[in-house]
Amino acid sequence: MKEIDGADFRRNIDLDRKHVWHHLSQHKPYEESDPLMIVKGEGMRVWDVKGNEYLDAVSGAVWTVNVGYGRTEIADAVRDQLVTMNYFAQTAGNVPAAQFAEKLLDKMPGMSRVYYSNSGSEANEKCFKMVRQIAEKKYGGVKHKILFRERDYHGTTITALSATGQFERKNQYGPFTPGFVEVPHCCEYRPQEGADLENYGVWAADQIEKVILEEGPETVGALCLEPITAGGGIIEAPVGYWDRVQEICKKYDILLHIDEVVCGLGRTGKWFGYQHYGIKPDIVTMAKGVASGYAAISCTVTTEAVFDVFKEPEDPRMDYFRDISTFGGCTAGPAAALVNMQIIEDENLLDNVNVQGEYLKIRLNELKAKYEVIGDVRGKGLFAGFEMVKDRITKEPVCESVVAKVVAACLSYGVIIGRTNRSFKALNNNICLSPPLIVTKNDIDVIIDSLDKALADL
Repeated sequence: MKEIDGADFRRNIDLDRKHVWHHLSQHKPYEESDPLMIVKGEGMRVWDVKGNEYLDAVSGAVWTVNVGYGRTEIADAVRDQLVTMNYFAQTAGNVPAAQFAEKLLDKMPGMSRVYYSNSGSEANEKCFKMVRQIAEKKYGGVKHKILFRERDYHGTTITALSATGQFERKNQYGPFTPGFVEVPHCCEYRPQEGADLENYGVWAADQIEKVILEEGPETVGALCLEPITAGGGIIEAPVGYWDRVQEICKKYDILLHIDEVVCGLGRTGKWFGYQHYGIKPDIVTMAKGVASGYAAISCTVTTEAVFDVFKEPEDPRMDYFRDISTFGGCTAGPAAALVNMQIIEDENLLDNVNVQGEYLKIRLNELKAKYEVIGDVRGKGLFAGFEMVKDRITKEPVCESVVAKVVAACLSYGVIIGRTNRSFKALNNNICLSPPLIVTKNDIDVIIDSLDKALADL
């Protein structure tokens, strides 16, 4: 990409500094280095306002651009749809919403209804409201509590944060919505004191049952879990965990809510992360990769059994899910999502995720063999990373500044990678990789080479 005229890019950066409030960023003096301003993307590459090229190994920094940049077929579909019909409240129907719902549900056996909104946080909020309304309709309001897991993340609104197991994400934003209760994590690399290490998956799930019994099973309406903990460190549950979780939910009549906001739409090598583990959820939420960032869309997907609860004729005036999402009626989202899903099918990207994911894991383990600072390599498909430690025996985590240094070094080498960012008191020590599903072996080599140089410089 040709560098933009100096005066032009300087003005845009100055405007950014003066007027834009950035996400997840410390306020910095004007004299410090220029903020990164991305102006173009193609495939897996992006360019900043100064003309510098980067390989994007995190799909837009937040696990979103699954099919890569510059997809004219998606942009064209959105443009054509907006000209025909851009928006009408979802109290009515629209063609792309109906068509995408059919295509999506075809990939989700057992699920049958799609509720549209525009972000992962909102999709989870809808689920929480469904659970609360079900508690009122079926259980006199008693079965209203929602369990969430330590280290999982479910969104940025106050109620979504109420269901988030990350201290620093939540710090300074309380008081939170009542009725949300944390259950222990399932990170095998850092098991709880006294854990059964030989059968850790079942043991970790049993800790959920203990919380249910402490709270009172009659008060617990749902359990909200990520299929693979994402921002909390890319944690895959151990063998036996999910079978036991489902037994527990069935035993106590608890809805199982799987948050696929990060893992959904092919990131792990199946359409959804939960499909690796034989999980039969009651509610699934998704966003991010649903349209690969070409339009805002999220979905709260339920079984017909959940949908039917809202048809019980106790009070005809209240006999529906009393909720609305303004931009859930925007047609751009499902129009983009339809083409996004078609690209994944036509280009066999799920196969690519599995092949390249295995290669990525091999290359990461090569780095682990070379650098003692890597304590554990984790992940599935194109959703991987590693935990950095001061000592492999004690597993003492490195300071967050060390991880930030690795990220900054990779950026200087032209590769954008991710990290756990101000989420925990002591465990912000994870490097995160989630390249677009179109990644090649050569791209992975470029990513690993940049990490290799960054780690060598520590």
